[in-house]
Amino acid sequence: MPVFESTHPLVKHKVSLLRDNDISVKAFRELAKEISMLLTVEATQNFSVKNNSMTCWSGEISVPTLADKQPTLVPILRAGLGMLEGSLLVLPCAKISVVGLQRNEETLQPESYYENIISDIESRTAIVIDPMLATGGTALATIDLLKASGCKHIIALFLVAAPEGIKVINDAHPDITLTIGVIDEKLNEQGYILPGLGDAGDKIFGTL
Repeated sequence: MPVFESTHPLVKHKVSLLRDNDISVKAFRELAKEISMLLTVEATQNFSVKNNSMTCWSGEISVPTLADKQPTLVPILRAGLGMLEGSLLVLPCAKISVVGLQRNEETLQPESYYENIISDIESRTAIVIDPMLATGGTALATIDLLKASGCKHIIALFLVAAPEGIKVINDAHPDITLTIGVIDEKLNEQGYILPGLGDAGDKIFGTL
């Protein structure tokens, strides 16, 4: 499984700012959007292009454009919505599929409560977006759902990730590409990432 941890200085800097215990809701939202935009650029660097004819001021030219259909962005509710705006800045024509999964704090396993997947998912790349990859359960369930719907090419974006979650995805779906802002140290006994970001959903939605 390709695992890409960003080396971009701005990504590192902005993720570091997210970790501040006293960060405001406004600042957290803005940083999540900015990092998502940068990671989306990095995640799409291997998209195929084809040459098309175009008329510009100097006449007819051949220009590279995306060869395939626009991808579908798949935010995992609710925290994934905090990354959607940033990804759309890079892919403004992307279709949006939505998956609602939440972690049971006792079992640490995902529970589904909503899903709305684009009908032609089999002909598009799906880009899953979620701020954190912790135990991997939620991402794994989302990938399972997408593949069951016919999706053949999946990329997943995370602001931060734990090695344990990466291993879970790698073991189950070695074909999935992960694009990660920062790979953190480990999970604690409660399944939270260390040092992590705290509860990203609460910080994005102001429900602390």
